[in-house]
Amino acid sequence: MLLVEDEDKTRASVGEGLRLEGWHVVTAADGIDGRRLLDEQSFDLVLLDWMLPGLSGLDLLRHLRQRGIPTPVLMLTVRDAVNDRVTGLEAGADDYVAKPFAFAELVARSRALLRRPILGTGGFLHCEDLQLDTRARVAVRSGREISLTPREVDILEYLLRNQGQVVTREMLERDVWKQTRRFTSLNNVIDVQMMRLRRKVDDGRVHSLIHTLRGVGYRIGGEAS
Repeated sequence: MLLVEDEDKTRASVGEGLRLEGWHVVTAADGIDGRRLLDEQSFDLVLLDWMLPGLSGLDLLRHLRQRGIPTPVLMLTVRDAVNDRVTGLEAGADDYVAKPFAFAELVARSRALLRRPILGTGGFLHCEDLQLDTRARVAVRSGREISLTPREVDILEYLLRNQGQVVTREMLERDVWKQTRRFTSLNNVIDVQMMRLRRKVDDGRVHSLIHTLRGVGYRIGGEAS
C-alpha cells in the first residue's frame, strides 16, 4: 500500500505499524512524490493525508481518478466537517479516518477496503487517440471503432486502468481471468489474446500503444522498451 503523509512521526509510526501487520508499505512525504509513485507503480490501497505540501491530498485523489485508476483510497484528515467528508467522497475517496485516530481503526478500515472488490468506475478511459467506453464496452481509435471480443475488452480496460505501468501475466491471470490456483499456467493463452489485441489496436498505425516487455509483461502508453 502507499501511505502519503507529511508529518514525519505519523508517517514513520503508521508505516511501521502497518508493516508489523504484514503489509508492504511505500511512503511519501508530499503530494508531488505521492503522484510520482502512483504514476510509476500499482498499489492495492492508498492511505492519503488531505493536507499535503506541493499537491493537496484532494488534488492527488482527483488525479488518480481522472486517470481511471480504481485503487481504494482511505483519506486521513482533520477536516471532519460534513461538507469536507462529502467533498472527499465526491472526489473519489472510498473512506476516511479523522485525525487523531486509533491505529486499530485504521487497520480495520484498511482491511475492509482491501476485501472490497474493485469495480469499474464507468465512463471513458483514454490513451492518446484510443478511447474505451467502459459502459458500452466500445473501443475507438482515431474516430474508428475497433471490433473486440468481450475478453479483449476486459484486457484493454485493465491495461488502461494501469496505464503507463507494467502489467504482468500473473496480474492478468488473477484480475482478468480470475484464476488464482491452477496446475497449468495461462501464459500461452494470455500471450495469444495479447497478440490479437495488439493487432487490432496497433496494426497499420505509425505509433504503437501496447508494448510487450520481454520476460516482464505488457504496458499501454509510453515508449517501447
